[in-house]
Amino acid sequence: MEADQWREKLDQYLDGELPPAEAAALAVHLRACPGCTAEALERTHLKLALRNAGKRYQPSSRLRNKIAGSVAAKSGSRFSWQHFGWQWRLASLAALALVFATVWINSYLGRQRAAEQRVYSELADLHVAALAATTPVDVLSTDRHTVKPWFQGKIPFTFNLPELQGTNFTLLGGRVTYLEQTPGAQLIYQIRKHNISVFIFPERGTEAARLVSGAGNEMSFNIESWTRNDLRYFVIGDVSSDDIKALSKLLRDAG
Repeated sequence: MEADQWREKLDQYLDGELPPAEAAALAVHLRACPGCTAEALERTHLKLALRNAGKRYQPSSRLRNKIAGSVAAKSGSRFSWQHFGWQWRLASLAALALVFATVWINSYLGRQRAAEQRVYSELADLHVAALAATTPVDVLSTDRHTVKPWFQGKIPFTFNLPELQGTNFTLLGGRVTYLEQTPGAQLIYQIRKHNISVFIFPERGTEAARLVSGAGNEMSFNIESWTRNDLRYFVIGDVSSDDIKALSKLLRDAG
């Protein structure tokens, strides 16, 4: 009942809570077990539906500012400065400015980390969903001159794909996908029987625009991200960070 044992750990795997060794072993099992693969796909779709439903009712910035202003007005101090010298007042103002600056920086960094976590988590789900699907790609071809034209008219931008001759990478094909309801391209590459997803989205109009370029990880997947020509690229897979960097360099050099 090996499949039953792995199925019990699917939720932990999809949430990135399994130890790296177990996550890697489960990823291998998913490639060989149609039953667990279908179950992982179903749970991934459920997670995406719940995440999108939650975004539908987020309070607007106007409402948040109104609430914050109301709270500040009620808790405003009637403290008078007239009993203290100007030196003490300046020192106090400087201290308050430092506190506010620290709070703002921490808040900004916290929002950045939260945004990065949301985007990376959604991309990991899309990667798993594509690999778990019966047909991971909509255009099946190893020829970049076949895959690239297929996207014309299906997404609102164009991109270049690298020449892979002389490398260990193979292009398997591509499909149209969505990040925060924004259409983009998902390309599937393979190296040593491991699949890597390359996502390309418009830089504007998505939370991805707030992210800092660089490397990261999610659900035992290594990720690299950067922007070029108003497009945001993501490379994600259960391969080494060196493989992710190598494929990312090929994509960057392709222009």
